[in-house]
Amino acid sequence: MSWIRLRQIALVAADLDTVLSELHHALGLEVAFRDPAVAAFGLRNAVLPLGTQFVEVVSPTRDGTAGGRQLQRLGGDGGYMVICHTDDHPGVRARVDGSGVRVALEADEHGYRIMQLHPADTGGSFLEVDFQPGGDDPHGPWMPAGPSWQQAINTATVDAITGVTLQSADPQRTLDRWSTVLGVEPDGDVLQLENATVRVIAGPLDSLVAVTVSGPTRIEPVTIAGVTFANG
Repeated sequence: MSWIRLRQIALVAADLDTVLSELHHALGLEVAFRDPAVAAFGLRNAVLPLGTQFVEVVSPTRDGTAGGRQLQRLGGDGGYMVICHTDDHPGVRARVDGSGVRVALEADEHGYRIMQLHPADTGGSFLEVDFQPGGDDPHGPWMPAGPSWQQAINTATVDAITGVTLQSADPQRTLDRWSTVLGVEPDGDVLQLENATVRVIAGPLDSLVAVTVSGPTRIEPVTIAGVTFANG
């Protein structure tokens, strides 16, 4: 039986270091990796483990980047991507092809397969579905987080992402597209993945707007880079 997990979210921010500081102070998150390869896309980034999932923050370093365009659309910092992890990448690709959703970026990095979908076709957010060799173990390798991400885990405050909320100008279309791509039947406005939910709500701009978390400490809801983090 194949599975799809929520593995990573990405935020886009004008000031990377300020957002990293806020994530550390509010949630206890530590930077595991800064990927030099994102410079090719006009970005700098940092990836922070949240349990065995991840929060990535990207910040444009030049004009004309996809991240910069998202900042302009939102009028400031905000949600950028939802990245899922599957053990059946060909099956997801077949559903994408059948749905008419365009693939914006596809690559194979030494077996790590990336498939980023066009947000105009999915709605809600950039949706990416990846495959990681050896990734059946949630504590195993995850290429975007670097070779030693496990050493940066700090679960004193939060230990998992249990859900994300997407805002969409056409929530039913967005829900239907994500349902088709991910192979999950909706329950009302919610898709239940193996480890988290995806909720779609109505709003003026398509974006990731909220993240629910679990952990030993009940946190006060906090908005960081335009996205609200709260206990589920």
